[in-house]
Amino acid sequence: SNQVHQTPADLYKNQGELAKMECSHSISGYNRILWYKQSNYRELVLIGYMIGTAGYPEAGFDLEGDANAGGTSTLTIKQLTPNSSAVYYCAANPCPSGLSVELTIFHCWIFSTY
Repeated sequence: SNQVHQTPADLYKNQGELAKMECSHSISGYNRILWYKQSNYRELVLIGYMIGTAGYPEAGFDLEGDANAGGTSTLTIKQLTPNSSAVYYCAANPCPSGLSVELTIFHCWIFSTY
């Protein structure tokens, strides 16, 4: 069945260290993984996304790996602070091929926000 998997379920680290978490999916034709951060049960904030093997993280994060089905996207928090304590979510999303990068990102952005 089509599923998205995220590991680890819980992560405990010290301030100043780095933290890594992984996301994978088995949905054929989906080549985008989005990462969100939720602090204090508030709104989800997009902290980065991958299209195929290209990562687009926000400052303070790294993204590497493969967002295609069967691949793994790895999110790294570069330096943990008290503000890093949060719930992190990943989501798989389809992206059309054959378009320019700008159009592809825009098209996928519509998918991810509606």
